[in-house]
Amino acid sequence: MQTHHRLQRRLGVLDATAIGLGSMLGAGVFVVFSPATALAGPLMIVSVLVAGAIAYCNAVASAQLAAKYPASGGTYVYGRKQLGQWPGFIAGWGFVTGKTASCAAMALTFGHYVAPGYATPVAIAAVAVLTVVNLMGITRTALLTRILLGVVLATLVFVAVAGLAGPHPEPDGPGAGVGSAWGILPAAGLMFFAFAGYARIATLGEEVKDPARTIPRAILAALAGAFVVYLGLAVLLLWHLSPARLAESVSPLLDAVALSGFSAGGPFVQAGAAAACLGALLALITGVGRTALAMARERDLPAPLARVGGRHTVPVVAELSVAAAVVALLVTTDVLTVVGFSSFGVLIYYSVTNAAAFTMTERPGSAPRWLNAAGFGGCLVLAFTLPPASVAGMAAVLAAGVAGRFLVLRFRKRPLRR
Repeated sequence: MQTHHRLQRRLGVLDATAIGLGSMLGAGVFVVFSPATALAGPLMIVSVLVAGAIAYCNAVASAQLAAKYPASGGTYVYGRKQLGQWPGFIAGWGFVTGKTASCAAMALTFGHYVAPGYATPVAIAAVAVLTVVNLMGITRTALLTRILLGVVLATLVFVAVAGLAGPHPEPDGPGAGVGSAWGILPAAGLMFFAFAGYARIATLGEEVKDPARTIPRAILAALAGAFVVYLGLAVLLLWHLSPARLAESVSPLLDAVALSGFSAGGPFVQAGAAAACLGALLALITGVGRTALAMARERDLPAPLARVGGRHTVPVVAELSVAAAVVALLVTTDVLTVVGFSSFGVLIYYSVTNAAAFTMTERPGSAPRWLNAAGFGGCLVLAFTLPPASVAGMAAVLAAGVAGRFLVLRFRKRPLRR
């Protein structure tokens, strides 16, 4: 196998935006509204606004850094360059572990929509097929992402039309109160799971044409599109299903269509959910593989993961390793639990992003330092107000990674005995 040291720049603004938007309109759009409403009730809309505001801070910081450091790895690279090796490692380790679990959740959600009785085998098959697509090159990945994104957007338009055209149900009774103002921040932390897809654009920095121009535009365009979709759906679902019904629903978009009298459209919504899961899974595998590649280049992960080769110049070993890890997790992953788990890891990742951007001396007028500080503080607040099980689980994984790296560094410094 021929080995290459660098990936090839093949993505333009449209492809990069599609990958980011495809990541944000993944399985989250079909499941995250219910647990968020259970926490915040009708104030779930406020949670969407809070999550969107913090995501904007993070997007600006990511755009600043990606334009300066157009290499694979995203905040792992930015943290190392601007803050030092340890902050970079924490960001990279949080991203790789959290998003690997998210890959399993996306694959399993796909399996439940397509073949509920055979969810795990179908999920494993999806991971295998999408890994093959990734190994065929980044342009094939971008093409399939655009196709899947088109299916998802058509599905969401159908849900919106059905919800607006159908009958409006009776409001909740006086005893049906759900959520509270205290749940706004935990719900925002869960909603942030839906806005984290633009990280995939930054992790592909080594494969983007004219990165100083393309990456900032793609990140902000993808975030703006996702924010409009999520806010619109939040308003529609709260109005059409009511907070109590929405909090109890396991498939809110499907329930909204059924309640509107368009039950024949159920299979179309199921197909859209399946496409969303595949689109997000495809982008996730790509992003995790690129971050693992960057970490291996710096010897923070095993060196073979840095191998880039094949006719399409892709990180072959990293892609295959991510796929193997996802398959290993599929039998134990719970979708709703992993949303919080992943959210905590990604919020820590973006707190490093904002801290790194804060230290930059050259910055555009649209990226003042106070915005980086607000993003840093907002990420930490959302991270530590998530459900305790999510915080404890991901904190333990981060601690294990830090301890492992510390021991490896000590071993490397130990003099050889003769």
